[in-house]
This record gives sequence, structure tokens and C-alpha cells, in this order.
Amino acid sequence: MHILRTLIAPLAALLLLTFAALADDGKLTIASATGDHAFAVEVVDTNETRAQGLMFRTELAPDAGMLFDFKESRRVSFWMQNTLIPLDMMFIRADGTIANIHVNARPLDPTSIPSDGAVQYVLEIAGGRSVELGIVAGDKVVHDRIARP
Repeated sequence: MHILRTLIAPLAALLLLTFAALADDGKLTIASATGDHAFAVEVVDTNETRAQGLMFRTELAPDAGMLFDFKESRRVSFWMQNTLIPLDMMFIRADGTIANIHVNARPLDPTSIPSDGAVQYVLEIAGGRSVELGIVAGDKVVHDRIARP
């Protein structure tokens, strides 16, 4: 019994740290004419984590993604160098409106992929998913980080 108590305390602490680390991550929903589409997202919001993004990953689940938070509205541009999987990039205004979508960005392509105007967020999901789900520019993205009007 003593050994069990000795193991439970560190395990509980590890679980609490893990949940705290995931607090900014979690569920993101896109409200579109075809319904609400939920994704489990990782949030990246520092220069270092945004620069790393999804580079070198070999897979991305169909209901997963990465939300880039630039903490202010500005023009942004992405590229796929060192990214091994095709991605859809949704460029999102501060109010959660999708400004533009780049579908099926090619792996390892160094070509610049820009936003249409100032955005605060970019959501990357598996390549082709936006078309498959009927997500289009003008749809709304809901996440704890995104201001609601």
C-alpha cells in the first residue's frame, strides 16, 4: 500500500501539469453552412513555437490541427519547407471570421502562402479537409482565444 501511495502522488502531479499545459489548447469549432466542425488543436503563440509549427510531423489526424496566435492583426505568410504532410491553411481575422483558405499546401514547398489582409490567427488542418467539410471563407471559428463580437 505504501508503494502505491508513493507512485500516486507523482503521477497526480504529472497529470495536473499536463492538463495545465493543455489549458490553452483543446477544442476549436468552425461554424459553417454544412454544420459545426470540431477540431482538437494545439496552440502556438511564441516566435519559437510558431516557427516550428507542424514541421517534421508525419501525420495529422483528420480532426486535429494547430492554431497559430499572432496576438495582433497583421499580414502573415506561411511556407511548407520542412513540412512533410499536406495542409489546409485557414487565415482568420481577430473576430474569428475566416478571411481566406489555402487548400492542400504541398509538402516541402518553399513558396510563400499569404493571408488576404490582416489576420490574427492561422489554423492548419490536414490537407483537403476544408473542402471535404465544406468550410469556406466567411465561416466563423470559435475558440477560447478568439474574441467573440
